[in-house]
Amino acid sequence: MQTIAAIAELRPIIAQWRAVGERIALVPTMGNLHAGHIHLVEQARQRAQRVVASVFVNPLQFSAGEDLDAYPRTLAADQQQLAAAGTDLLFAPTEQEMYPQGRDGVTYVEVPGLSDILCGAFRPGHFRGVATVVSKLFNIVQPDLALFGAKDYQQLLVIRRMERDLNLPLEVVGIPTVREADGLAMSSRNGYLASAERQRAAQLYAVLTELSQAVRGGRRDYAALEQAAGERLVAAGFRPDYVSVRRAEDLATPDERERRLVVLAAAYLGKARLIDNLLINID
Repeated sequence: MQTIAAIAELRPIIAQWRAVGERIALVPTMGNLHAGHIHLVEQARQRAQRVVASVFVNPLQFSAGEDLDAYPRTLAADQQQLAAAGTDLLFAPTEQEMYPQGRDGVTYVEVPGLSDILCGAFRPGHFRGVATVVSKLFNIVQPDLALFGAKDYQQLLVIRRMERDLNLPLEVVGIPTVREADGLAMSSRNGYLASAERQRAAQLYAVLTELSQAVRGGRRDYAALEQAAGERLVAAGFRPDYVSVRRAEDLATPDERERRLVVLAAAYLGKARLIDNLLINID
């Protein structure tokens, strides 16, 4: 596996692969990798002849007061994991390489509507930063497909909308959430959990499971269900930002006729902000 930090060095390699007709997959990450990231690489290997992973802690998607400086940088360990999983190339640029005009001189990409609700309401500017860096990575690597974990469901929809609206020539693939044995969604931020917090963390998945079962069972009083789920999280020691039942297609508020829904939650447990979701298909 090659590790490259410069766009000018990356592009000739991509051109060589494309000249011989090889299909290229991209797995964007912020590093501090776990088994969920490696699963994305393994899925990419099944779909393409070449796999490019990126490791870049993107400052544009951190709001004021968030954990940018404290976010773990573990490049050496990430390289070992990616090489073992069969990654062909790791793109690990500096901030200067990605944003040569500095953070205040960036040309932004923004997806309106979807970026302003749920996590976007609690993290202003977050999805603008995500859309900007992902669009840059798409243009730099020019992959045939890019893989993202469905744990970040709102992010996945934002990126799909951006790909569609900008007519980008690639496929955005969502991969189901990888979970720990107790149901906790794998996340780099799980490392922030203290031992006692980690024992309680799977309650987020349990509460969403109860909520989804209630909807599948015929409940449609979504506001009451959301409030009850939030109260269960508080009782378990969480500080919820939201628990919500939404239309899976676009995160709009559903009516009783909707058949494809998603239940989502974001909540703090100690220093860790945990997110999760479950899809619901009603027969």
